[in-house]
Amino acid sequence: MTIFRENTEDIYAGIEFASETNESHNLLKFLEKELNVHSIRFPKTSALGIKPVSPEGSKRLVNVAFEYALKMNKKRVTFVHKGNIMKFTEGGFRNWAYEVAKEYPTFTKLEYDEIKNERGSLQAENEKKAALKSGKIYVDDVIADNFLQQIILNPENFEVIATLNLNGDYISDALAAQVGGIGIAPGANINYKSGHAIFEATHGTAPDIAGKNIANPSSLILSGVMMFEYLGWQEVAELIKIALSFSFRNGNLTADLGGKLSTSKFSDVLIDFIKTY
Repeated sequence: MTIFRENTEDIYAGIEFASETNESHNLLKFLEKELNVHSIRFPKTSALGIKPVSPEGSKRLVNVAFEYALKMNKKRVTFVHKGNIMKFTEGGFRNWAYEVAKEYPTFTKLEYDEIKNERGSLQAENEKKAALKSGKIYVDDVIADNFLQQIILNPENFEVIATLNLNGDYISDALAAQVGGIGIAPGANINYKSGHAIFEATHGTAPDIAGKNIANPSSLILSGVMMFEYLGWQEVAELIKIALSFSFRNGNLTADLGGKLSTSKFSDVLIDFIKTY
């Protein structure tokens, strides 16, 4: 499963105002007087935050998710959102995502539901199967809390995920936990228009264990694999993945995965395998 997480907007934009400050009081006054907002339960003491979500940021992300799906021959793209509650931000993301889907060879859940309502479930299923057989991508959307349940119960149902910033943070760590933890979860920040990209371990720098020779380097190594794939060095990327798979299958693991190898010893196993492959 590959997650495309928009990481310049949403709650992570950092537009927040602390409780009982002039800034929060002024914003509250504006909301009450200019926008007729009176639904804040404890207005005098509430901290306030702003959640920006734009069509530009959303569509840019979803475009990349579809380009990746086509390149990697994936058959399903899923939009994850909380649009049932946040109708104009998360709901907006969902709507803009479906607009982008029209630009690609897709069969969407919206089309499926329309056929189902007009001609029945059997016809909808038949047209979905025909679309997938012809090479189209199936596109659907799932409410975020339900999605967190579904990736535990039925992870095989999903391939490429496009979502907003906060949802993506939760989802990526939850998925990492299912395959061994963030120690083996790679990450990348890519601007496909400029070509600029940074590939990094999802767990950050882990300064608390720096210099102790106990860290699991797999997340960083797999981030390097993603970099090689991005650069078009597919054979290099594939060889590293084969080496990692060999190491895991043979019980050559770092402590976080139940093994006894140090960082350097784990790396030596990979290097030796690659040299003799």
